[in-house]
Amino acid sequence: MTSHRLPHLPGQVALPEQKSAAPSPARLDGFNSASAEAVTRALLTCCRSLRWAHRLAAHRPYPDLAALLAASDEAAYDLTPADLAEALAGESLTLLPDGAYSAAHTALSAAHAAYESRFGHVFVICLDDCAPGEALDQVLAGIRSRLTNDPEEERVTTAEELRRLARGRLSRLTLQFAAPDGPRPGHADPGRPQ
Repeated sequence: MTSHRLPHLPGQVALPEQKSAAPSPARLDGFNSASAEAVTRALLTCCRSLRWAHRLAAHRPYPDLAALLAASDEAAYDLTPADLAEALAGESLTLLPDGAYSAAHTALSAAHAAYESRFGHVFVICLDDCAPGEALDQVLAGIRSRLTNDPEEERVTTAEELRRLARGRLSRLTLQFAAPDGPRPGHADPGRPQ
């Protein structure tokens, strides 16, 4: 299975998603006992690297969320440049809230285009700790500051942002495995288009 690049629409940014309480160790039972195929498919909604997803699925069971997140971090740190490119090719950005496009749409579109032209992939940033009203400013500031990075420095920064995004998405994913009917295909991360 290969990753494909989702369409990037100008004026889109990743927004923080609704946070949920951390699952108890018992709630990881669904994640730990699901089929490898189902878990891998769900993990790919967190990070589009097959190597990362297979590694996490293969190392189950996890005693608790902390252990799963530590394994996720370790797998993310071990991504090769090809794995990182695969994960980035599968990234897309979530729409800003209504009304956020008015004055900043042109600036945001231009910033995204400049970033993609310089680095050859979409801009990713984890905004989990950012208030929704500050997301647009955070994205614009992030793009502007990261445009000054050399390609290797930006590769490291991008890998770190992907790691942070995967952590947040994975935390939310484990809650869905704890639901009585488990995760539903295409609904593993409600804040991210499939």
